[in-house]
Order: sequence, then C-alpha cells, then structure tokens
Amino acid sequence: MPDLTNNAPLLDIRDLAVQFNTDSGVVHAVNGLNLSIHRGKSLGLVGETGAGKTTTALALLRLIQSPPGEIKSGSMFFDGTDVLKMTETELRSMRGGRIAMIFQDPMTSLNPIMTIEEQIVEMISLHSGLRGNEVTTRAREMMTLVGIRPERGRDYPHQFSGGMRQRVGIAIALACEPALLIADEPTTALDVTIQAQVVDLIRNLQKVVNTSLLLITHDLGIVAEICDDVAIMYAGRLVEYAPLRPLYKRPMHPYTQGLFNAVPSLDSEPGGRLTVIQGLMPDPTDLPQGCGFSPRCPAAQDICRSVACGMKEYEPGHFVDCYFPNHAWEV
Repeated sequence: MPDLTNNAPLLDIRDLAVQFNTDSGVVHAVNGLNLSIHRGKSLGLVGETGAGKTTTALALLRLIQSPPGEIKSGSMFFDGTDVLKMTETELRSMRGGRIAMIFQDPMTSLNPIMTIEEQIVEMISLHSGLRGNEVTTRAREMMTLVGIRPERGRDYPHQFSGGMRQRVGIAIALACEPALLIADEPTTALDVTIQAQVVDLIRNLQKVVNTSLLLITHDLGIVAEICDDVAIMYAGRLVEYAPLRPLYKRPMHPYTQGLFNAVPSLDSEPGGRLTVIQGLMPDPTDLPQGCGFSPRCPAAQDICRSVACGMKEYEPGHFVDCYFPNHAWEV
C-alpha cells in the first residue's frame, strides 16, 4: 500500500514493466522502473530515443495500445489511488483533469477541424464544474495566460506557427489545473528562441497553478532550467536518480557522464572534439544480460555483463545502477 501521509509522493511508480508482443519478438520497453514525484515538484526524465520515456508516460495514463502492448507488472499510485485498478470511467475523468499531457508534436495532437477555442472549451467542459459563459471565459483566460490573443480563438491549428501550437497544447493541458503535468519533449520541434519562450512559460505556469511536472526530454539544458530532480533512463531502466544540483555537479553512472561529455562547453578548446558514447542502444527484443549499458561502457567488468547491479544509494538521495560509479571517461 502507498504511504498516505503528508510526505507521500503524488506519483509513486514501483517495478513497472511494459512490453510489446510483436512478430519480431517481445519488445521490453520498460523494465522494473521506479520513480516518484512529490506535490509541486518537477522531475526530468532524460534518455536517448528508445529509452522508454514516452512509454512510461503512456503507461501512467493507461494509454498503451493493447494488443500489442501490455503492462506486464508493477504498480502505479497517483494521489493514493492505484491507476491499474481504475475503471475506464475513472481513467477518462483522470486524463486531462487530474493528469494532463503536452504531446511532442502539437500538430498531431490538436484536432484540425476544431478551432482553438473549441478545443480548450471541450477540455474545460469535460473536467470542471464550469458551465455556459464561465467555460468560454475560462478558455479565453487560458489563451491570454499562454500569450495567445483571445480573438485568435476562432482560428484553426494550421493557422498557427509551431511555437503557437505548442502554446495551445499547454493551454489545453493546464486549463483544468491538473495535479500532474506530463510534458513529452515539448520543445523538440521548435527553434531555439521559441524553445526558451516555452520553457519560461511552463516554469511560470507551474508556479501559478502549483502543479507537479514530469518533463520527458533528451535536453540536459532544459532540465537544468525547470526540474528539481533528474532521472536518467537507458534501455527501459533508470540508471541514475538524484536531485538536480548533485547530479549535475557529480554524475556517477558512466552513461550519465557520457551524456554530459557530449554537451558542448564554453570552456572547450576551439576546434576540440566532443567525447561520444560509442555504439548504439541495445535491441529491446534482445537486451544484454546484466547491465544494459555494459556493451558501450568503458568501465564494464565481467560482473556487469552477467548480473545487473540495481539501484544503490551512494550519496544521500543519489541512486546509481552501477557497480563502478564515478568512472572518469578518457577524453
């Protein structure tokens, strides 16, 4: 049973496993995932494409398409309620109301034949007690809050730029003041200037609405601006989990260190080459025995290739799935 005290996390995921049964074999997308988010806090979930980040978010919302996907094992408690035991009616009420999601590509998540205002109004009508003119007023307030002029509510998604469409997605997600906001790569398709605007918008609105945030991204810079805690994901598992400052100051897992080494620095020598992580992500239908990162890890030993370490707390609040943390990459 989850801890229902005041210190209990808003979201508590334990030993989550998600797989997809395909003609090519069983895809092990998420493998024994553990993470939690407290009220008003933000967690950055970082990893390469294919690490299982979006699958984790869809599993939380029970949106894994079945078949071929299935939540194989584990538990997910949201505000003390077991998500895996919710009825379909309860899930529909939770999605968009208590938990909202900003999708990676707003053009595919917005309805092309409904105006912007109609889409925000629909969300408010479904998940709030407002009725009539109150709904329209609330929708226009949300448009103003995200920097969209209310008169543009009569426009359709194709009449907006990528950055403005993302603002619409944020307005829809936050319209009912959800307890948890999931932002799935919200700045990936945007140019640098618009990225900065969206990051500022999410950060400011989080303070206004006091919502918890799960930020899914591969951009360590954005995580540094928004998040309180960081979880590094690789091949469906968390490999490192810590508060922001300790992890950025002293990354311990070789994969995390490799990610930081691949980020350009103002202190780098002109013309110098970045250190890259050799190799590719493992095939999720044929994961390596032991540590999933061992085929690419410069510090891997025989034990790494045979038995997974599991999360260990090397410093207060700093958990690492590695037998040999703090390995220094050779540059």
